[in-house]
Amino acid sequence: MENHAFTLQISGDPPPHDVGETRDDDERPKRYGTVWTASAHIITAVIGSGVLSLAWATAQLGWIAGPTVMLLFSIVTYYTSTLLAMCYRTGDPHSGKRNYTYMDAVQSNLGGFHVKFCGVIQYINLFGVAVGYTIASSISMMAIERSNCYHFKGDDSPCKVSSNPYMIAFGAVEIILSQIPVLDQIWWLSTVAAVMSFTYSTIGLGLGLAKVAENGRIKGSLTGVTIGTITEQQKIWRSFQALGAIAFAYSYSVILIEIQDTVKSPPSEYKTMKKASLLSVAVTTVFYLMCGGFGYAAFGDSAPGNLLTGFGFYNPYWLIDIANLAIVIHLIGAYQVYKSKLATMVINIQIPCFRQYKLNLLKLIWRSIFVITTTFISMLIPFFTDVVGILGAIGFWPLTVFFPVEMHIKQKEIQKWSWKWICLQILSMTCLVISVAAGAGSIVGVVSDIKRYKSFKPI
Repeated sequence: MENHAFTLQISGDPPPHDVGETRDDDERPKRYGTVWTASAHIITAVIGSGVLSLAWATAQLGWIAGPTVMLLFSIVTYYTSTLLAMCYRTGDPHSGKRNYTYMDAVQSNLGGFHVKFCGVIQYINLFGVAVGYTIASSISMMAIERSNCYHFKGDDSPCKVSSNPYMIAFGAVEIILSQIPVLDQIWWLSTVAAVMSFTYSTIGLGLGLAKVAENGRIKGSLTGVTIGTITEQQKIWRSFQALGAIAFAYSYSVILIEIQDTVKSPPSEYKTMKKASLLSVAVTTVFYLMCGGFGYAAFGDSAPGNLLTGFGFYNPYWLIDIANLAIVIHLIGAYQVYKSKLATMVINIQIPCFRQYKLNLLKLIWRSIFVITTTFISMLIPFFTDVVGILGAIGFWPLTVFFPVEMHIKQKEIQKWSWKWICLQILSMTCLVISVAAGAGSIVGVVSDIKRYKSFKPI
């Protein structure tokens, strides 16, 4: 039977050769992950396509609400991540039974209907993330072609490009990489992806700063896009949609338990994950505030939905190409981090004359169908900002807030109607309202875009 523990070896000493030292307390291969490797995985999953829409989100909310909302999301995400990290082991935090997946943790602590609800939300979210990453990568590849077209033919050239070939190419790469079974065999991909995320975030930040200097002033207003430029109704829906975009930018709870299952102990996995979450959330929040802030300062109300592909920037074209290439490489890695959760069923078939190799037929068929389906859906609705908002709305409340809070209440046996219980419920209900509003705003955006969009046509 295939081993589904996600082990990781990025740093530290090589594995010992003594058989007795190659197993952890659960008889699975010894884990070698550290704060740094866990942080790399989190950053790979978090700083992705979400960062590209933050300038647009800030433009909808303005200079006061925009940064404030980002800080609040970061605080909530860190706090609930620490609650979730405590659920990795059931019972004793040092030697209790391990929960290898998010759903295992829900099963151990809550059980019943909660498990089914978690499963539905989790896999809808994973499927949606794959669609969002496919759309984002194709937009970046289109941007590379367009930037070169503008460079050689002039900024006024139409330069129409179809996203379909790029989505198909991205899907083909993911089908090949999806046959790699577990994270321990793609640690290098995750590391490269983390480096790429810093690369394009830094380029976007630098270009925004340069644009502000070129303008000679800071654009934007305290309340965001002004009514008159858009209608009052559009202002409300876009503000809700911006909440979803920011929520999506902080979405990584769905894979936190799997990442925690890669770290070694002692110290306890909870302590390592708490430090990794603090480091990762702090780093990403600084990036988000700077990218969103400088993007809004550079373009004001006209901030594009995707900072590096909306062509607020035309030059230097080669730097924009590098940034978009870094986005594609990063999303390839991030897609694989999320994909790893979907491979739970295996059928090993021995190939005659090649007994040292194993072909998992079900894995090949299932993962290929998954990639093909997400690619096809991406081709039907290639609306980056809208899809990001919907994903943030779907995943934020249940996976980032509700389940961690409920499991913490159960673990610590917090009495109903106690002050701590009331505070936790207020947090959960507030986030539920935010998720509903974000989902509604994003759905309105999708409906509006569908009316104007013709599938499979160059744009």
